[in-house]
Amino acid sequence: MSLLEVGNLSHAYGDKVLYKQSSFSLFKGEHMGIVGQNGTGKSTLIKILIGEVIPDTGFVVWQKKIGIGHLDQYAGVDGSLTIREYLRAAFSELYDAEERLNQLYAKLRGDGDRVLLRQIEDRQDYLIKNDFYAIDTLIGKVATGLGLTGIGMDRKLSKLSGGQREKVILAKLLLNKPDVLLLDEPTNFLDAEHIEWLSSYLSALKTAIMVVSHDHMFLDRITTCICDIENGRIRKYNGSYSHFIMQKEQRREDYIRSYTAQKNEIEKLEQYIRKNKVRAATAKMARGRQKKLDKIERLAPPTVMGKPQIGFSEIMRCNTRPLTVNELEVGYSYALLPKLSFKMTAGEKLAVTGFNGIGKTTLIKTLVGLIPVISGSFWFDEQVKIAYYEQETQWENGDMTPIEIISAVYPKLTQKEVRSRLSRCGVKTANALQPIKTLSGGEQSKVKLCNMTMTQTNFLILDEPTNHLDAETKEALGLALHAFTGNVILVSHEAAFYENIVDDLIDIEKMFD
Repeated sequence: MSLLEVGNLSHAYGDKVLYKQSSFSLFKGEHMGIVGQNGTGKSTLIKILIGEVIPDTGFVVWQKKIGIGHLDQYAGVDGSLTIREYLRAAFSELYDAEERLNQLYAKLRGDGDRVLLRQIEDRQDYLIKNDFYAIDTLIGKVATGLGLTGIGMDRKLSKLSGGQREKVILAKLLLNKPDVLLLDEPTNFLDAEHIEWLSSYLSALKTAIMVVSHDHMFLDRITTCICDIENGRIRKYNGSYSHFIMQKEQRREDYIRSYTAQKNEIEKLEQYIRKNKVRAATAKMARGRQKKLDKIERLAPPTVMGKPQIGFSEIMRCNTRPLTVNELEVGYSYALLPKLSFKMTAGEKLAVTGFNGIGKTTLIKTLVGLIPVISGSFWFDEQVKIAYYEQETQWENGDMTPIEIISAVYPKLTQKEVRSRLSRCGVKTANALQPIKTLSGGEQSKVKLCNMTMTQTNFLILDEPTNHLDAETKEALGLALHAFTGNVILVSHEAAFYENIVDDLIDIEKMFD
């Protein structure tokens, strides 16, 4: 029996059809990856499954009394709690049982009460059976795996960065041990070693998992099946992500062969009918061919997905020393990092790495002038023109469309030119006409990227630009950064992305050794 049945699901936003009459099932123990390009409806599907979005047609049926755990990065948390207190809340029922046990002990008289003793024994057995006395060990295991112990278990949630906060929410979700885990981009704010730990943890789980991710290596390690969303269809494939890629390519080749064969057959029938329908001797045979032609259920032409083609608007690069950093301390009310000194040569590309929350974004925001310097100094050469990609996605007006957003910055461009620029960054025409707040995180990132590519620059500063991007856009961005002849400072946790782009590396973690 399936844990989840989705039948004849159809949903659209305006004229954009996400899925049409799609069906699939989730069975006990299956680890399902949900894949597709940005904007195809992966996160919307998760929202439909948990009831946050009502589909246009179709049904979603969960098995009765099933526990569903959903990773919600926007979930409200009590900022006054420490990380340890928040994670212990995953075991609130057990702590309540312990409290009732203590109350029973308090009632117990010296000579003993058989009824109370029996209740005490039952409560004690319940706690032992549910590993109550191993809670702190389990919390420690998960917290260490996700890098929370390095932050400090007694740190209050109100003091955490967005990435750290999402780690804590993920940790609690894992500790809750629901029957089904629904995870939307769980690796976005994780470093390589923590992604490795999460991969091992999830692959060993016996519970069912549904996970949205653009991290193909991560998916390959944890999945037993894949739901692919493409061209308004949701299709399930059995096997790992690598197996899915092979199956999909084989299916596409088979479809192209079938389409080509059908197209040739139709052309022959049409040619015969044109030649013979006016001749009395062959008119009857031509009518027969026409009936055959009318009965053919015509296959749609194979879709060709246009790949993004990203390029930056370069100006003459700075041939002196573009950036000098001297004994720089960054932070807010106090310094987050040790004093930092380095120099960049003309055309040099630099990656900044380190675990989330260590201060990478604070460093970048200081360099672009959003945060004041605590001590020390830095200076850019006067020839430097910076283009900055900010990690956070914020819009002054969420009701504006991508076309309106770009047009407001570059009013001299025609709407056709704006559409073309957005298209090069992977923003589809339908998405370019929607309010920005209705688009997925990946689609919004592409709009930000488009704006950046149009800035006249010789120095790029990018803070985690690959978060939310699909594989095609990520590849195009990597090629564009590699081809860029100016300077680059790139904050990233994806070594596979930056290792062939940068010339040098600043590992902030090593600054604390």
